[in-house]
Amino acid sequence: MKKGMFAIIGAVLAIIAIVFICATTGDKVMTKEKGVYIVNTTTLTEDVIGYNGTTPLKVYIKDDKIQKVEALPNEETPRFFEMVKSGLLNKWNGMTVAKAATAEVDGVTGATYSSNAVKANVKAGVKYYQKHKK
Repeated sequence: MKKGMFAIIGAVLAIIAIVFICATTGDKVMTKEKGVYIVNTTTLTEDVIGYNGTTPLKVYIKDDKIQKVEALPNEETPRFFEMVKSGLLNKWNGMTVAKAATAEVDGVTGATYSSNAVKANVKAGVKYYQKHKK
């Protein structure tokens, strides 16, 4: 009888653990905070390479408009990536998601690889948002 009870208790605990894991492993790419969708491109663009590696971003979207684009840690040359951050990331601010999905945004001279990678990240983030927003 004791063995049967332990088996039942073990099964119940296993089910609770599975339910807990499923409930906490939501979408790691896109979150929503105070009406703003935040798309993290880290896993979306692992194959998009700048000069020294990937250039993941967070794309903030509210009411189908990009609020801001934020660079995440990367391995790009800091001096050149600073030019990208100051001269490129703000070009999407206020742009509709539909326009951003097809926009041809000029890159930063002297940081072509990084610029191209950032542009690809923004497009990937916007397309993910369009497909998965609720």
